Amino acid sequence: MFKNSTAFLVVLLMAFSAQAQTDSITFVKAKWETHKIAPGVKWKHYWFNKNLFDTNQNINILEIDRHKKVKLALGYQKQELKLVSDFATLANAVAAINGSFFDVKNGGAVDLIRVNGEIISPNKFNKAGVRAVHQKSALLFNNGTVSIAKWDGTNDWESHLNGDIMDTGPLLVYDNNIQVLDTTSLIKMRHPRTAVAITKKHILLITIDGRNTNAGGVNLYELAKLLKWLKTTDGINLDGGGSTTMWINKQTDNGIVNYPCDNKKWDRQGARKVANVLLVE
Repeated sequence: MFKNSTAFLVVLLMAFSAQAQTDSITFVKAKWETHKIAPGVKWKHYWFNKNLFDTNQNINILEIDRHKKVKLALGYQKQELKLVSDFATLANAVAAINGSFFDVKNGGAVDLIRVNGEIISPNKFNKAGVRAVHQKSALLFNNGTVSIAKWDGTNDWESHLNGDIMDTGPLLVYDNNIQVLDTTSLIKMRHPRTAVAITKKHILLITIDGRNTNAGGVNLYELAKLLKWLKTTDGINLDGGGSTTMWINKQTDNGIVNYPCDNKKWDRQGARKVANVLLVE
C-alpha cells in the first residue's frame, strides 16, 4: 500500500514538472505582437490559445527601457474614483495601468500612498492592527523611475523609504527569488491580474485578462512563474479582478487594449473606476 502511494506521488510530481516545463517553453517561444508606442516604450501582446496553464490567456506587456528618459509617475485621487483612461488623459500620459487596492464604495486607497512627503491615504489595518499581505511591499517612485521594496517587519517601515510610495502586493519576486505565498483566495484563485516587474534592462507593466472563456486568468503562484520567465529580478502584484486595465494613447476603444471584465463581456468597455494608477509619461 505504502509503495503504491509513493509511486503515485512520484508520477504526479513528474506530471506537474512536465507541465511546468511545457508552460515555460510555450511562454518563452511565443511570437509577441510588438509595437513601439514612444521612444523607449514598447507594447507587447499575445493570446495563448488553451496552451498556457491549461487555458486561454490574454497578456499585454508595456516594456519600458530603463536607460531611456521615460518617466513613470503615480496618479491618484483621495476619494473620487476615475477610469484609468481619465487619469491618463488628464496627465497627457503615453500609457497607464491601474494601481493598488482601494475602497470600491467610498473611494480612496486602502493601502498607504505618500506623495511629496504627504500621506494621501494611510494603511487600513484590520481590527488587530495587522497588515494585509498587500501592505507588506511597495512601489517606490524616484526621479521618474520605479523600484520595489519589501516590508522589514517594523510598524514605521515606510517612514524610512525615499520618494513617493504606493503600498501594494503581494510581493512575488524579490532579489531574483520567488517569494513564499500563502493559500488565501486572493493568491490561489485565478483572476485577472496587474503586475509591475523589473529586469536588468526594463520595467514591465503587465495585465493578464480573466473571468472569461477567452482568458482564464492566473493565480499568484502562476504569475510569479511568469515573471521569472520574463527574467524578472523584482516583481509585485497590484489590484486585479475588475480593476485590471491597460490604456495606451492613440489606440482605438478609448485607448483600452486589454479586456476589462467588470461588465462580464469580452469587449473593451468593462473598465472599472479606480483610485490610483501608474502613468508612463
